[in-house]
Amino acid sequence: MASNFVDYVKVFCRSGKGGGGSMHFHRAKYVPKGGPDGGDGGKGGDVIMRGNAQLWTLLHLRYTKHLYAEDGGNGGDALKTGANGKNIYIDVPLGTVAYDAETREHLGEITEDKQEIVLMRGGRGGKGNAFFKTATMQAPKFSQPGEPSIEGWIVIELKLLADVGLVGFPNAGKSTLLSVVSAAKPEIADYPFTTLTPNLGIVPYYDMKSFIMADIPGIIEGAAEGKGLGLRFLRHIERNSILLFMVAADSPDVKEAYDVLLKELKKYNPELLDKKRILAISKSDLIDEQQRKDIKKHLPKKIPHIFISSAMGEGIKELKDLIWLSITTEEE
Repeated sequence: MASNFVDYVKVFCRSGKGGGGSMHFHRAKYVPKGGPDGGDGGKGGDVIMRGNAQLWTLLHLRYTKHLYAEDGGNGGDALKTGANGKNIYIDVPLGTVAYDAETREHLGEITEDKQEIVLMRGGRGGKGNAFFKTATMQAPKFSQPGEPSIEGWIVIELKLLADVGLVGFPNAGKSTLLSVVSAAKPEIADYPFTTLTPNLGIVPYYDMKSFIMADIPGIIEGAAEGKGLGLRFLRHIERNSILLFMVAADSPDVKEAYDVLLKELKKYNPELLDKKRILAISKSDLIDEQQRKDIKKHLPKKIPHIFISSAMGEGIKELKDLIWLSITTEEE
């Protein structure tokens, strides 16, 4: 069954061309030599991307391949200006970015509700012959055509807006944690890559406070080069203020696993390493106290860490406290 979560679409867009100016002379019963009265053409419609806080996916654009704005109307006689073409609006969720598909030029980014970004401008209308009338040229027999339209393929990508992004290998317990701390119900099973699309959950905290947690498909070594599912979904953690690294306690080497995840993020986007980090050692109910001490010896000193077990509820409250503290504490 096709997923309802769509975070990438490619559409062919075309703005409206400007209407042509009119080449016309006034004619009336008793005015045999009326002057030029050709009107200007109308402006072509724009292609506009618009933010909509009610949307959370690009699903509504999945089967839309062509988006055309309306052309401007031609000018008429008696100085009549052509009608402006209607704009076409592309409603997208907050956190959406648009690129030129060929050049990868960044066209705009939507971060607010009802924010509008013009992706392709409509052509300006041409001038009618009345515009060109001068004292020395009183009967211009020409007018100006409208500007042509702009067309091309545009890539629209969604980057989730969340406070905390879960980073870890497949089967590290990320989806289980999200299901425990929020009302989200991601698919959970005992095999890698159960999570195929990102999941968002609102995590309640004290005094009606809350924060948003994003669970993306697991990262494997080589994700930055396109292995596994990681590359496609790594962009979803670019907007998270905190990265919560999750490594299973029964991993052969917890520190090495953390370093691999860090290396993949650095290869994808070095700026990700500037974000606040928390290391959660999940599935801690599978190890004894001595094993915990051994793991602690080799953990990075500057990164706060915590042992948790989503199944047993161990460390969940402390983890939420740690996350909230990180969110509310300003960078020193």
